[in-house]
Amino acid sequence: MQSQNAAELDWRDGTIPVSRQFDDPYFSIENGMAETAYVFLQGNGLPDRFRPDFHIAELGFGTGLNLLMALSLWRRSGQTGRLHFTTFEAFPVAQPDMMRALAAFPDIMPLAEELSDHLGTPRFETADLSFTMVQGDARETLPTWDGAADAWFLDGFSPAKNPELWEASLMTAVAQHTAAGGTAATYTAAGFVRRNLTEAGFTVERIPGYGRKRHMTVAHIPEAK
Repeated sequence: MQSQNAAELDWRDGTIPVSRQFDDPYFSIENGMAETAYVFLQGNGLPDRFRPDFHIAELGFGTGLNLLMALSLWRRSGQTGRLHFTTFEAFPVAQPDMMRALAAFPDIMPLAEELSDHLGTPRFETADLSFTMVQGDARETLPTWDGAADAWFLDGFSPAKNPELWEASLMTAVAQHTAAGGTAATYTAAGFVRRNLTEAGFTVERIPGYGRKRHMTVAHIPEAK
């Protein structure tokens, strides 16, 4: 297994961070915000499923864009109380690099600046957010997590370049830490990812993807009987 380390970045066109570990960009070259909204928010049925203490969990925190988009939607949909957000990240991005990357999205920058003192820290709370970053290899950390998510953002690097974050045992751990009726969404429709999710206990569906991506995957755990 790869040991925990800080993310090492190159910058494409000076604005798009690319992981040296995985040779993959952190967000859509076309429109990262729109892809996050389509894949992870809409893909998990949000904001319609929001309720008090709703819990999102994520594989791959990256630049924090998904967190900011989820919190922005939480606020705009008029929720009360805190959104709970737990993310599993083996290679944390340094706070200055997060802010540099997020500057590509002017619409989300006011929220990024509001949280700038917190970004890069493993745990913090605000009036409407309870955030935890579990650092290390998710194959080791997720099975021992004591939480259960209402929605999962499966946002690791491409399965072709980071297959460890999509393997069967980890998808089983995701399913075991999903509340009854909970969901998961990911930009990939790779056959082995869908099979691993199905074998883990999810009901899986392939749907149209964002932009140039023909398909993506959504999944849910059946309601308890």
